[in-house]
Amino acid sequence: MASAIRLVFLGTGDFALPTFEHLAATGHDLAALVTQPDRPQGRKQERVPATIKRAAEARGIPVFQPEDVNVSGSLEHIRAFGPELLVTAAYGQILSADLLEIPRMGGINLHGSVLPAYRGASPVARAIQHGDVETGVTIIRMTPRIDAGGIIAIARTPIDPDETAGELEERLAQLGAPLVAQSIAAMAAGSVPILPQDRAAVTRAPKLRKEDGLIDWSRPARAVHNLVRAMQPWPMASTTWNPRPITGRKPMRIIVHRTEPVDGTGTAGTVIEASGDRLVVAAGEGVVRLRTIQLEGKKPADAAEVLRGYRIDVGDRMGSPAGGE
Repeated sequence: MASAIRLVFLGTGDFALPTFEHLAATGHDLAALVTQPDRPQGRKQERVPATIKRAAEARGIPVFQPEDVNVSGSLEHIRAFGPELLVTAAYGQILSADLLEIPRMGGINLHGSVLPAYRGASPVARAIQHGDVETGVTIIRMTPRIDAGGIIAIARTPIDPDETAGELEERLAQLGAPLVAQSIAAMAAGSVPILPQDRAAVTRAPKLRKEDGLIDWSRPARAVHNLVRAMQPWPMASTTWNPRPITGRKPMRIIVHRTEPVDGTGTAGTVIEASGDRLVVAAGEGVVRLRTIQLEGKKPADAAEVLRGYRIDVGDRMGSPAGGE
């Protein structure tokens, strides 16, 4: 690519990978990848490199993994790469004003929502959780304030009513990759109108916590379904199966993978069907069919398989023993 802008890419999560690979494949001058240090994962707590790190190493692109990207040593290291522009996506650290001043063109970021909606760490999950039917990606000029920079470009896409956050994030990552490249080209040509965000329309997408996945059966069936979709792949939606006391069986945690809102009524949190392939729980409004669930210590299974191996009865409760999570 003639007169390519020299880039340093900052990204860690899988959302960043398609953009990084697209820029590399289309001849952009990638001076380095800055990514988070390898973190312990799994039961053995082995340090596993992010997929994007392996992609950079395979292409011979230098990798820098600072614990704090904003300390003086890190700034000098990045300055030595000679970047003209920083490109970020799902990096995991806030960039300081000092870092953003290193390249002459500053920095741009790929964000997984149509800003100013869902500023923060979990825009994809929160859009699904709130029942949105459309989302998209935004390219912004970076500032030290989180997701507050001016808008360079937007691409929109509908959200499928059964799509999980993981599935949607994969699509958004693919949608955003060429948009980043187009934005860089427009910046190089000096033809980028940068629009300020509407502060009155700002909404937040706080980082997910494990407790965010607890199902509240007093909520409408559609809201329960949206929560189950939003919490994948982490922290996953869950509830507690409470057999009736007369059975003498102990409560058991259930991870809920797939659901379907269906017509019906009943007391919220109560099992109203449990036979064949139908495991149905009443919500605050409507009912929810549990299609794929995972019992403690087991693999995910469809409702029919679970009901063949475990006696879940009509009248059992889901949620806390009082009926709600």
